[in-house]
Amino acid sequence: MKSLTITLCFTILLLSCKEQKQVDSSEIISEQYTQEDYDFLAIGNPEKMSSASKRALRNNYHKNEEWFGTFRNHELKGDVGYEKGVIRRDPTMVIQVNDLYYTWYSKSVGKTYGFGTGDPEKKVFPWDKTEIWFATSKDGWVWKEQGVAVTFGPKGEYDDRSVFTPEILAHEGKYYLVYQCIQFPYLNRSFNTVGMSIADSPNGPWKRLATPILEASKDGEWLGEEDSRFAVKSQGSFDSQKVHDPTLLYYKDKFYLYYKGERMGERNTAGGREIRWGVAIADNITGPYVKSEYNPITHSGHELCVWKYMDGIAMVSSADGPERQTIQYAPDGINFEIMSYVNQVPSAMGLVTTLDNDKHPTEALSWGLQHLSKNYPGKPWWAGDQYLARFSFSRNRNTKSEFAESKKESDQ
Repeated sequence: MKSLTITLCFTILLLSCKEQKQVDSSEIISEQYTQEDYDFLAIGNPEKMSSASKRALRNNYHKNEEWFGTFRNHELKGDVGYEKGVIRRDPTMVIQVNDLYYTWYSKSVGKTYGFGTGDPEKKVFPWDKTEIWFATSKDGWVWKEQGVAVTFGPKGEYDDRSVFTPEILAHEGKYYLVYQCIQFPYLNRSFNTVGMSIADSPNGPWKRLATPILEASKDGEWLGEEDSRFAVKSQGSFDSQKVHDPTLLYYKDKFYLYYKGERMGERNTAGGREIRWGVAIADNITGPYVKSEYNPITHSGHELCVWKYMDGIAMVSSADGPERQTIQYAPDGINFEIMSYVNQVPSAMGLVTTLDNDKHPTEALSWGLQHLSKNYPGKPWWAGDQYLARFSFSRNRNTKSEFAESKKESDQ
């Protein structure tokens, strides 16, 4: 009987706590939001909200309309467009020097075979056996291919197989290209690095650094001898196998090297592939670069797209992960929050550095370059070709201010 009494008292106490917790939660919600917030989200009774309504409030679905918009694709003129059997992909940011626009990109030719052919000389991916080329334009529409900027390193070096996915930074009269590197042979279990080349002119010549500026953590452990990147005893850090898509910004008097990490034994998340971004920071542009203790700084995103806005860093998360196809902002360059949800994000966006980024949250997206893919029936995606194209971003015009103005006019 005594045991039953204790059980009943404990149950009543739990129910009372649960009831109190629910009341406290409602009070917190009421204190956090205004009637205008509830009206915007069509929440009729704040005391009886569904999980969806609570999530809408928590995730600010009723705010940040100035960060929303629509992407469009445009074909380019000149000689960087579609060409069968030729890969042109991953354009850098577009810089302007003496009234001429410049961009750099990965270029390769020839058939792609994939892994497992038994011939280590055969190209395994579109970005395998690529060099970094560059092109110029007077108007951003008609582009002239100028030639090779950076090629493979000497045999036996970290970059002797392929150099690809470049990004450019113009700083204090010099030009810096950062890019991914692979050493021969290119295997499923290959670890890649980030290299850097420096020039006094955007036309070159370029001098490569003798050692990488960033490497994979390599702190996982493979399982067995088979060349499978999924078979592991332990995965290690978010960048244990690959450091991809390097993007270099001068920010807060330091050099921020943003990059995408890929993990040994990659798994799937609620949004598909487990892809995360990190950042490494240096006092000097050539390094050493120290990986942030806050890494990973995203849990989604494929190709890097970041830009300075006000005192922080904005970014677009394109493919892969639960937060793909979002625009995000970090006031400190590290702690990103979702600002808007967008569709049809272009691949490998190269932003235009001469735009006035602080004019508007998405001014940096007004136009830029990307790559498009041409796939062929009956063949895998990696057997297709890529070419350069242009994108634009149309901002949302149906903002709160416009709504308020139209309402004011209708009331008069």
